Amino acid sequence: MRYSHWLPVALALTACGRFGATPNHRDGLRVVSVSKQLTEIVFAVGGDTALVGVDISSTYPPAAKKITTVGYHRALNAEGIISLNPSVVWNDGNWGPPAVIDQLRKVGIPLRQFDGGESIDSTKRLIRQVAQEFHNPRAGDSICARLDADMDRADSVRKTLKDAPRVLIIHFGQAANQYFVLNRKGIPEKMLEWAGAVNAADTAQKWRNLSPEVIAEAQPDVILATDYGYDLQGSLEKFKQLPGISLSPAARNNRIYRIEEHDLVYLGPRTGQNVLELIQLIHQR
Repeated sequence: MRYSHWLPVALALTACGRFGATPNHRDGLRVVSVSKQLTEIVFAVGGDTALVGVDISSTYPPAAKKITTVGYHRALNAEGIISLNPSVVWNDGNWGPPAVIDQLRKVGIPLRQFDGGESIDSTKRLIRQVAQEFHNPRAGDSICARLDADMDRADSVRKTLKDAPRVLIIHFGQAANQYFVLNRKGIPEKMLEWAGAVNAADTAQKWRNLSPEVIAEAQPDVILATDYGYDLQGSLEKFKQLPGISLSPAARNNRIYRIEEHDLVYLGPRTGQNVLELIQLIHQR
């Protein structure tokens, strides 16, 4: 995780090499990955030389930003994918639109869906599966062992905590005086639980636009602002002044932190490390 207040380089939204680099290829395998979780795992097991394209949300590790992008994973560009001449498109089932998927099937590009990754156990199975694809099972075993050790350490630290701060996760910051907030479901909720925190949001959907009044009523002790929304404001002081947020204990006590979205919304090789860093951040340890 990175908690700096610097504005990152904007990501291109169309199929392009973000930094003009051309990846190497291995054994003729040319993979387009349209899942940021899969992309990180591919890098972790040493299969990144096979990646010829990724979706725009695949921003970790930093080297992923050097690979040609094919659009947002739910708004992909068929022509961009086809132009890369992939031998397969890897996905997690959460991609589209359907017309693009149909077009890829029509031109004969194989589509491979990987399942799992919603729990630590299923994430380890996914890591081992991807490692096997690159004939590197030892890497998969090593990564899983490290993940277990990190999660055990995080659990031990959590048990020593004396309080449970109320935390609000704001995704994409402000849009038309509405805030995109993560509620008490899914992986972000698990991350907060593992970090010994309570989700201050209480909404009926996983993603929900809330008014400034509701944000103020939630009275979060800590606000985690995902990178894109935080960077739209450009600084902590400007983010603190947003309607609703300015009335929160988090703003009064300067407990608003920039956090990378990918560290909260999916599980992967670094999840245990991310939980430990969340603990340090939220509890100021």
